[in-house]
Amino acid sequence: MSWEIDYLALLPEIVVAVTILAVLSLDLFLPRRLKYWTATVAVLGVTLAAIPLIVIWAGDARASMFDGSFVVDDFALVLKGLFLVAGYITLLMSVSYVESDRYYQGEYYLLLLCSILGSMVMASSRDLIVLFIGLELTTGPLFMLAGWRKGDIRSNEASLKYFILGVLSTAILLWGMSMLFGVTGAVQFGEISVAVDTIMAGDPDMQPLLGLAIMFMLVGFGFKVSAVPFHFWAPDTYEGAPTPVTAYLSVSSKAAGFVALFTVVYLAVPGAVTFWGPALWALAALSMTVANLAALRQSNVVRLLAYSSIAQAGFMLVPFAGAAVSGRDKLGEGLQATVIYLMIYALMNLGAFAAVIVAARRTGTAELAGWAGLGRRDPRLAVLMAIFFFSLAGIPPLAGWFAKFVMFQSVISSGGLAGGVLAVIAAINAVIAFYYYARIAKTIWFESPPEGAETFEDAPAGSLVWVLGVAAVVTILVGVLPDISGFFGRATQVLVEAAGG
Repeated sequence: MSWEIDYLALLPEIVVAVTILAVLSLDLFLPRRLKYWTATVAVLGVTLAAIPLIVIWAGDARASMFDGSFVVDDFALVLKGLFLVAGYITLLMSVSYVESDRYYQGEYYLLLLCSILGSMVMASSRDLIVLFIGLELTTGPLFMLAGWRKGDIRSNEASLKYFILGVLSTAILLWGMSMLFGVTGAVQFGEISVAVDTIMAGDPDMQPLLGLAIMFMLVGFGFKVSAVPFHFWAPDTYEGAPTPVTAYLSVSSKAAGFVALFTVVYLAVPGAVTFWGPALWALAALSMTVANLAALRQSNVVRLLAYSSIAQAGFMLVPFAGAAVSGRDKLGEGLQATVIYLMIYALMNLGAFAAVIVAARRTGTAELAGWAGLGRRDPRLAVLMAIFFFSLAGIPPLAGWFAKFVMFQSVISSGGLAGGVLAVIAAINAVIAFYYYARIAKTIWFESPPEGAETFEDAPAGSLVWVLGVAAVVTILVGVLPDISGFFGRATQVLVEAAGG
């Protein structure tokens, strides 16, 4: 094995690792009244980590280390950028949330930074071992962050459910990985792909074991991305966790799960598409339908967004699943459409959660009924909320419309009866989703405030204002100039080439 290390290519991860050590040291020595400096250092560290990322991209300094197990290419750089941006926004949302003496600030930021680092490592992983380490470093700290409100029974329940099902999904995933290694004798994706092609071409005795290994891994990944029927933990965890953690779970953690899923099935086992293609089709259809129908019944906005997040996972799967059931030659196009959808969803969903945090503080509740008439009390916040929720619904000219357009264009162009049926299911679910997103806007703008309604906070914290402003501008800009988001899809071309597509 070649142990030559490109330190420039590793510099973003190094900066985040150094920031973790700095936050840990400051939390150890600073008195409680100065613990807020850990937040400043965390935000600064994530910001600085983006600088070498830009330098690497601009300088075309791509790298492959450890015999191809860790790769820094366009796909990895774009995903690392997403994880850093999501982490940065989550940190800003967290500043005013955990500044109370009731919370342990240093540990909070330490765990969040560890999760960000795991996501960045996973984006560059090209073998099962590095992928597993990155994925567990991403999700492990979130078990504790979900229960951060230690005196809240719902937060305790959220953490416990997430931990139990998270450990279960990890065991199933690792079982599948070990079986895949046993069948192929390899851990690197390229070597696994060659072995899988050989098995599918002329070794029928090994095909059942290969199919079983892939199914175990899909179940593990299904838990990570909260796809139906592996979504049971998500609604209670999202509702009980601190809202900034919920925002991070719905975006960065979900994106990490999708990255793991797509790199494995696209780079390691594309030759076994007959096994995993129909499974992804079913996951996409079930996730959209079950989650959207459940969201119609929700009165708590955070819980509604939890089901919305599950449904959006189904929408993200649609292009890739449609391509998978239509043939291996369409996978590259489906992957590009899914990555574009994932990037746009991340930005608008983070903005939606930031707006929810502000609205809950203004009204004192996250129940939708308590938000009635909020547009009269705070028109600017109500406009921002309308922007984010209508974007999630896919209404032009907001960014969400282009995500939906790319999704439908990809699944329809993939052809075949299965792809056409999936497109119809997605269209029906898009209408259902519009109903509950529009219900939020209707309640805010057109219903009368509840009797005795109070305003608990005159203005949100400056960090939340910054998050809301940036997210709204990007949501509108991408919707008006959708070619900007095409950059994300083009970055996946390196995976297409690596898989021979």
